[in-house]
Amino acid sequence: MKRLILASRSPQRSSILARLGIPFEVRPTDVEEVEVGEPAEVALQNALSKARAALRALDEQPVLGVDTVVALGGRIYGKPVDERAARETLRALSGETHTVFSGLVLLDGGREATAVARTEVSFRPLGDRMLDWYLATGEWRERAGGYAIQGAGSALVRRVEGDYENVVGLPVATLLDICPQLL
Repeated sequence: MKRLILASRSPQRSSILARLGIPFEVRPTDVEEVEVGEPAEVALQNALSKARAALRALDEQPVLGVDTVVALGGRIYGKPVDERAARETLRALSGETHTVFSGLVLLDGGREATAVARTEVSFRPLGDRMLDWYLATGEWRERAGGYAIQGAGSALVRRVEGDYENVVGLPVATLLDICPQLL
């Protein structure tokens, strides 16, 4: 397998690829992300934009674009801009089951493979004390839905149904479905 180009700044995505022993190069992009629409379509469109922005004319390496969104009742909860917005997002998710969608796009030699992973995450009811504690960690920054399940955010979660790695940021099973030659 040729070295994969990851069109993402996400340290979580890099960590998952490294843990799997997949050779890759990080090539972050600055694309304007879609934030409104049907959540699965938004995740896929953003992943496609990232992959296309990272693709260079002479690349012979496959390019992977990934985007993760958190949705509840059709509303997308993106990366909170500040602590107040993070508190509002976490309050909305408190005691509810939300869906984490990740769109994946692999561009490889003129071939375009796409997929969307879906995981259900149920939050515990979050009181002011729990919210204050979590917000003080600062972990909510740059996180879809304002939390990181692989860190202190695990305390907010009661149950996960589906691919845990999807919630972290890169659904491994779905990635291998569209590109089994990675391993």
